[in-house]
Amino acid sequence: MSELLWTLILLQMVMGLFDTVYHHELTERLPWRASQQHELALHAVRNLLYAAVFVLIGWFETHGVWALVLLAILATEVIITLIDFVEEDLSRKLPASERINHTLLALNYGAILALLVPILLAWSQDATALKPAFHGFWSILTPMAAAGVIVSGLRDTFAARRAGQLTAGRAAELVAALPERQHVLVTGATGFIGSRLVAALSEAGHEVTVLARDPAKAAALTPPFRLITALDQIAGDARIDTIVNLAGEPIANGLWTIAKRRRILRSRLKMTRDVVRLIARLETKPALLLNGSAIGWYGLWQDEPLTEFDGGKACFSHRLCEAWERMAMRAQRHGVRVVRLRIGLVLGTEGGFLSRMLTPFELGLGGPMGHGRQWMSWIERDDLIRLIAHVMVTPKLCGAVNATAPEPVRNADFARELGRAFRRPAVIPIPGFALRLLGDLADELFLGGQQVLPDKALASGFTFRHETLRSALAAILPRAAMQSAWKPSDRFRVATPGTKV
Repeated sequence: MSELLWTLILLQMVMGLFDTVYHHELTERLPWRASQQHELALHAVRNLLYAAVFVLIGWFETHGVWALVLLAILATEVIITLIDFVEEDLSRKLPASERINHTLLALNYGAILALLVPILLAWSQDATALKPAFHGFWSILTPMAAAGVIVSGLRDTFAARRAGQLTAGRAAELVAALPERQHVLVTGATGFIGSRLVAALSEAGHEVTVLARDPAKAAALTPPFRLITALDQIAGDARIDTIVNLAGEPIANGLWTIAKRRRILRSRLKMTRDVVRLIARLETKPALLLNGSAIGWYGLWQDEPLTEFDGGKACFSHRLCEAWERMAMRAQRHGVRVVRLRIGLVLGTEGGFLSRMLTPFELGLGGPMGHGRQWMSWIERDDLIRLIAHVMVTPKLCGAVNATAPEPVRNADFARELGRAFRRPAVIPIPGFALRLLGDLADELFLGGQQVLPDKALASGFTFRHETLRSALAAILPRAAMQSAWKPSDRFRVATPGTKV
């Protein structure tokens, strides 16, 4: 085989490794998305076939029937890839970098076939034989690549089996507190929180209007709902009972450069200003504007427990949330009840803080961030949806409302509980100095924290299903879903209070 062919095969290996690690594991987190069960199964089969290809071309010359077998495997790879393209377009929106990488992989694979197929066709005319061959460096590389894709294929196989266990339960019961059919306008509906809220309202028979700048993203939401791309598409005589405003530029997907900070602030203020203007022109005003905010409003604290009656400390997160909340409060001029929901770390497998930690902890590579003493105020996603419904039917709740579970934990305890849920060690810390390379983002989101308590929610009669982190993780990572994962030996079990190891 020519050096050009081997070079193209090496390029295919490198691009495939990048796609698997960067896209499938780190950014898209496919092994923890229930919606990608079929895609994961396709990846598993394709990877295992790649392993056979690497072994055959790296160590053998395939003559006769063996050449036809290898040709059949290569053709099957093409068919699986085409099916995978369709599955991806139907089930998720691929980022631009993944689409580009997939295009390059397809073109490079085509070039490999153009060089390899004529060789195999010629060999297919020979007597059937599997002749050992050694190609120097390439024969050393191919079994390493085969081992890598076998590991990846087995992981995708387990993840595809597990995906069925990760499917969220019926969403309708989360808004059972709503006594009658409501018309709810949701901005930020395609996000991690908004998509679950739309599912709950739609399944329960409520009228839902979704504001989405990108209709393609809205296609994944649970119907029925009305889709709009601008608030001026809502007529002045429309009757809306509640507006839930969750829209805004993501804050944890890049460094907080000056430009990024401006986008974060501008996106929230503009959307909220537009919502207030909509309220002003509606003939019948909504009863409630539930405006998203965050516990970052409180700024950076040490060990002090914080309630809605405590103040904030100056930092970017506080200035952002303060400006956002002040803009929302303008709706009070029109007689609308305004609730500023200060949301903690929302836990779930499909997005948010926890989703970024699942893969390293599943592989036994997790641990605390920095010193691990910083507080983490969290809330399980379905509890958050239930709290939103509770706010809608509780007129006495107004102003700031903390959306956090009653029992915040320190970061080290969070890591320990997550390791326990996976039955993995959780002892590999992320050094604080490494995180601080991210600037203020690290200090405010990872190394700093607040011990925020939901006093107003509890006082109003709201009951959390998951008051403890262990309870929340048990619901998010059900035992049946974890049984397909590799289990380390007992010597690696994480000790918990009262447990003998």
